[in-house]
Amino acid sequence: MASLKDLRNRIASVKATQKITKAMQMVAAAKLRRAQEAAEAARPYSERMDAVLANIAQAVAGGGEAPALMTGNGKDDVHLLVVATADRGLCGGFNSQIARLARDHIRKLTAEGKKVKILTVGRKGYDMLRRDYAQLIIDRVELKEVKQIGFANADEIAKKVIARFDAGEFDVCTLFYSRFKSVISQIPTAQPLIPAATGETEEGSNAVYEYEPSAEEILGDLVPRNIAVQIFRALLENAAGEMGAKMTAMDNATRNAGEMIDKLTITYNRQRQAQITKELIEIISGAEAL
Repeated sequence: MASLKDLRNRIASVKATQKITKAMQMVAAAKLRRAQEAAEAARPYSERMDAVLANIAQAVAGGGEAPALMTGNGKDDVHLLVVATADRGLCGGFNSQIARLARDHIRKLTAEGKKVKILTVGRKGYDMLRRDYAQLIIDRVELKEVKQIGFANADEIAKKVIARFDAGEFDVCTLFYSRFKSVISQIPTAQPLIPAATGETEEGSNAVYEYEPSAEEILGDLVPRNIAVQIFRALLENAAGEMGAKMTAMDNATRNAGEMIDKLTITYNRQRQAQITKELIEIISGAEAL
């Protein structure tokens, strides 16, 4: 049985941990609002970009030639998985859920005889996937030094992906991230990047449009930009999801620490009372012996 001093030290240690988890919860709550607003603001732009691309692609289908980033290279042999996670932990199962979805996709592609390559964005995704698929990881990007995610960060990643596609290193690219739904719910998502998956055309898209410059030239500029936009949206969704998951995890940790402190305090008081009672009995027994 632990001594009273050991129990006091343990209670003090748990209280110190509780203060840390409470502080981390408050920091995550403060960051969550900004991250959530940024993620929600990026969704309409991303969806509108998909609709515009769908309209232009429809026009190109009538006789033009779409870029390879949109149509693919006609092959489906080599797959690049861009797995975006957080750079830090202490956010519950946020990172592991994304990594699990990527692992399932890897196993499925491998069973079909496809070759898989991995590009990780975020340190946690790299740490989790390298245990089983270190030989498949061809590049990694870490953003832990970036205080606020900007479009330039996503554009840099998009350029790496496009450069590898132009070099013929892969045929299909899929982006993995976690879509923010609420503080307690983040949805692991796999989104096709190359060939570009365009959304539904806008209402009234049966109208005939004339493009200046040509639709092919517009697509040549918009498709790479759309890839960067989709990656940017994924990074913003991840940032919001990470803060939501961290806030929930730290709230649970704070409550668990409180319960542990209560149990330790009860044990300490019982043991202290037993020790006092024992000392009193010894004193009384000694007095009676005299």
